[in-house]
Amino acid sequence: MLENIFGSVNIFVFIGIAFLLIFILGHFIEVIRVPWIFSALVLGALLAIHNPFSALTNSNEFNLLANLGQYFLLFVIGFEINLKELKKHTGFILKATSFIIGAETILGALLFHFLFHVSWPTSFLLALAFATVGEAVLTPILDEFKLINTRLGQLIIGIGTLDDVVEVAALMIAIAIIGSTAAAHISGYIVVAALLLLAVLGFGLSKMKEAGRRFGFANVEYLFLFTIFILFLFTGIGDIADSATLGALVAGISMGTFIPNKRKELIKNEVKAVCYGLFAPLFLFKVGTTLDVQYLIHNPVLILVIGIATTLITIIATIIISRKELTIREAVMAGLGVSVRFSTSTIIFFVLYQNKLITSDIYSILIATSVVVTFVIPIAFATMVSRWHKPALNVED
Repeated sequence: MLENIFGSVNIFVFIGIAFLLIFILGHFIEVIRVPWIFSALVLGALLAIHNPFSALTNSNEFNLLANLGQYFLLFVIGFEINLKELKKHTGFILKATSFIIGAETILGALLFHFLFHVSWPTSFLLALAFATVGEAVLTPILDEFKLINTRLGQLIIGIGTLDDVVEVAALMIAIAIIGSTAAAHISGYIVVAALLLLAVLGFGLSKMKEAGRRFGFANVEYLFLFTIFILFLFTGIGDIADSATLGALVAGISMGTFIPNKRKELIKNEVKAVCYGLFAPLFLFKVGTTLDVQYLIHNPVLILVIGIATTLITIIATIIISRKELTIREAVMAGLGVSVRFSTSTIIFFVLYQNKLITSDIYSILIATSVVVTFVIPIAFATMVSRWHKPALNVED
């Protein structure tokens, strides 16, 4: 009886109810300093326990909307990469970022290889993806405790900024691995032609700064329309070579350099409103519904092992590299802060799982670990800061 009732719900009602529940749950998880959009993944995971709406969540229509969420997220990631800002971070922050992420990648690869028995290339990619920092989760806490302009705050933000390069590198590697396997059924000439066209368009658009200045006088809606055109054009060209994710990322990077600075912030807000207000929640909801919850219930120790091990690796690496720059307490807080995992890694894991490069068990464990860590670390970090932070830690001091 209930199955018939659930089966009669159309996709519009289902999505509407999903957004309402995400809105309500998001309000509560923000209280514990976790971004509201995280509630979409949690809600999807709860539905994965028993999904009477599987016909809807597996439908072509819903998958299209979820994929658009993935492409919009990648576009935003590319769009927000600030090459000028990256060049500012040299010296200690550059050295710290390289050492910490390098240590996480090497030791993480060893952990994933021997724990999951996956190939070394896949292990290194998983570790590199898992090493990416979700610094946006901690920014409100840093601001609340007046830590933005301290050595501690600048280190966390600096690593999070330079980490953008690692995120793009991990995505590129994932796409390259997928392309070498998934595109086997496509003519090699077509793949090469599509990727070359993507590269030429991306490079050409990024160099057309003079033309971009002309858009500085256009209204925002007009420029937004052009931005969406570029996103879909690049994604479509990438899709010809089974690399739609690469197309979306390149579109974001190209538009980020094309649009004049005085319009860039406005367009970014417009795109993010569409991304986070419509498509991204559906993507994360889809990610949640694809988890093997039964496997997670029977293997909670794996989640704890990976979460604790990777966090300890990060903290120890931070203490080692920053021993001359920070106190032990500051280094521990910084290491804990850059251990937040809710970032581009979610997309990478989903793409690898979609293309059958990792099993459902591995995928579920990695996503679940990201979930647990993202819930625990902001609380632990805020508690540490409230007990250990002293005003004398300011950079100016």
